[in-house]
Amino acid sequence: MKGTLISVLLLLLLAAAIVYKEYFAADGAAGRSMPTPTVVVAEAQKKMVRRELEALGTVKSRESVVLTAKVTEKVDRVLFDDGQSIARGQLLVTLHADEQQAKVRAAKANLKEQQREYKRIEGLVKRKTIARSELDAIYTDIEVARAVLAQNEAELAARYIHAPFSGVLGFRQISPGALVTPGAVITTLDDIATVKLDFSIPEAFLGLVSPGAVIEASAAAYPGEIFRGQVASIDSRINPQTRAMVVRADIANPDMRLRPGMLMTLSLIVGEHQGLVVPEEALISRQQQHFLFVVGEGGTVEQREVELGLRRRGVAEVLVGLAEGERVITRGIQRVRPGQKVEIRTQERFTYREAG
Repeated sequence: MKGTLISVLLLLLLAAAIVYKEYFAADGAAGRSMPTPTVVVAEAQKKMVRRELEALGTVKSRESVVLTAKVTEKVDRVLFDDGQSIARGQLLVTLHADEQQAKVRAAKANLKEQQREYKRIEGLVKRKTIARSELDAIYTDIEVARAVLAQNEAELAARYIHAPFSGVLGFRQISPGALVTPGAVITTLDDIATVKLDFSIPEAFLGLVSPGAVIEASAAAYPGEIFRGQVASIDSRINPQTRAMVVRADIANPDMRLRPGMLMTLSLIVGEHQGLVVPEEALISRQQQHFLFVVGEGGTVEQREVELGLRRRGVAEVLVGLAEGERVITRGIQRVRPGQKVEIRTQERFTYREAG
């Protein structure tokens, strides 16, 4: 019985060995007959490479004010519409001013009377009819009259509200006949011909940022459109909680499309240079090492270790290990091995937006 079991086991082992041999022999034959892998390549190109910092910024007006009344009075006329563009000094609102106009007329009349009296007394002093002290007293009365006139004119001017600068008005908050009080909002005024864009960057980049640096910003309201500006100033303090500093850039806004309060995504360009770039999809990374599959003239694949520089928007800068014009595999990487010959299906031209 024991001998029979041993014989059966031997037969099974022999059959398994035959199957194993035939399987791998067939697999080897299939491997030898596999077609040449087809790949897509791209040429390494010299381009202007930017070093950028990305951030989020908030749009602010170049000048902004809330227009209010300085006195308590009824509204006489409202001379503007919602969202109207106005010029500096334009009259916007008039308040009832009959009483103040009367006071101004009375003050002017009093000043003229004092001036006439001064001339009369001056003639008497020259003829030595009266003492010069009388002339000095009249001069004092003239100065007081001028002060009263200036005060009444200021009170009258407070009834006429003008635009302090050119810009765009907000919604009207008053109507004719309404009683306004000091501090009551009439409307808002924003100068947005040029807007400010405030954003924060880490303090570690303080040495890289300076006034005049270029920014490129985009807004969700205008997809695909780039708004360019320049850094105007850098805050004098760093936030001790966030260790970040606020940078302010100016962006020209002649068509008034950018509005205060908008959120914008921006890139701050802190440096640029000529560099050799390849599509980022061509990279093979293993821990801290980076490799490329380079296709030679004969179609033979070479695996090459490279040293990388800046990486952005689907491209990578190669510092060491590659020359301009060499072809790297971008698609089909998983099907090739070093030393293997490949067939190039197409050579793609990858796009890369250069500086400027």
